[in-house]
Amino acid sequence: MSFSKIQQVDIDFFKTIIEEKFVLNDTESLHHCASDHTEDLQYLPEIVLIPSNTEQISKIMNYCNTHKIPVTPRGAGTGLSGGALPVFGGVVLDMKKFDRILNIDKENFQVTTEPGVITQILQEQLKNEDLFYPPDPASKGSCFIGGNVAENSGGPRAVKYGVVKDYVLNLEIVLPSGEIIWTGANTLKNATGYNITQLIVGSEGTLGIITKIVLRLIPAVKHDVTLLVPFRIAEEACAAVNAIFLKGYTPSALEFMERDALEWAMDYTQSTAIHLPNDIAAHLLIELDGNFIEEIYRDAEAISNIVQQFNIDNILIADSFEQKQILWNLRRKVGEAVKSRSVYKEEDTVVPRAKLPELLKIVKGIGKKYNFKSVCYGHAGDGNLHINIVKGEMNAHDWNTNLPIAIRELFKEVVRLGGTISGEHGIGFVQKNYMDIAFNAIQLGIMKKIKNVFDPNGILNPGKIFID
Repeated sequence: MSFSKIQQVDIDFFKTIIEEKFVLNDTESLHHCASDHTEDLQYLPEIVLIPSNTEQISKIMNYCNTHKIPVTPRGAGTGLSGGALPVFGGVVLDMKKFDRILNIDKENFQVTTEPGVITQILQEQLKNEDLFYPPDPASKGSCFIGGNVAENSGGPRAVKYGVVKDYVLNLEIVLPSGEIIWTGANTLKNATGYNITQLIVGSEGTLGIITKIVLRLIPAVKHDVTLLVPFRIAEEACAAVNAIFLKGYTPSALEFMERDALEWAMDYTQSTAIHLPNDIAAHLLIELDGNFIEEIYRDAEAISNIVQQFNIDNILIADSFEQKQILWNLRRKVGEAVKSRSVYKEEDTVVPRAKLPELLKIVKGIGKKYNFKSVCYGHAGDGNLHINIVKGEMNAHDWNTNLPIAIRELFKEVVRLGGTISGEHGIGFVQKNYMDIAFNAIQLGIMKKIKNVFDPNGILNPGKIFID
């Protein structure tokens, strides 16, 4: 791709649109926007712009499109696939000032929000109104709702409540040309033309800049109980997941953590809350929720009986707020714990739920073949396994040359099992070389044509999803 470098005349123009203090090209600002949470990658932008309204973004995009300047939208920078990396330099469009919840419509169970609102803050505001927005990625305390929409994020409660796409009704977006459109309608049903809203969800900032979001909501649930089940055989923990569903139970969350994942999270948080006997290989973290506590306890007892058929240790039942917070904090800190230990690559594989034991076995087998260590955890309830490959003592040749071969082999196995190469993190920059495993040339060609319709000059978040 060939793009224009930013000149002083461009900077002067940007200063006519937004305040000078929000047109940044100092070293600290550029380095802050050069990376996200993806491995140890860094790509410096040429300038950082911090707009505060849709009209400003419209003018910026129109100008950049005319002058062939690449634009990379950035939310909180918590992404794990390199979606916010400005790999061609140019402009980083920092969305942090779009931080208002615009309207909570209790009568219609909807909220209209700007994309820079932190997901947890949105959820807490809604909870105060007895409303519930379920998607809850591990980084919910820092990630932006706009980034969640761009990546079609999920989180632990996707198993019962679905992912972001299941809650997005309508979006205001700015096209690469600068035009402003709404993609749909604020209705629960919509059979009017192509579904542009759902096309934008999960498009990773490559088709338009999201500036307003209308989400559907559900009534808040009143109670929940959490179980921690220790297994002596990791594959049995995976098998127990489907056994629970086959008996007719749908937990609100069902998470898998192999031993290293929990142990490293405990070390990272300096927690001694969980006793880890030497023979325990993995845990399931199971949450049940509802409006009637008696029913929840009845289901918890039934699930406890189901998992007794496997080789388990004593089940921990957490029913107090403090106990549940400890367990969930450990689960949510696994990614950070792994990152604190070593450079790593995180693969976001997903397979049909019943295939999870086979996937875990394949991961460990490929690890032995290519001599890498993996730490696995994830949303077992929907077959989504996060595979953290840690560099550790691997030499540069094995890491840079042999590991991509191993990952390709892994992804081929995932697709063979009926799965795909990303469940919720997106393709972004780091997984685009593997898209040919999930899709054939015809499918990829259709996607590229869609990109070209929205962005014929290719300026919006270039270098993502497709091989250049």
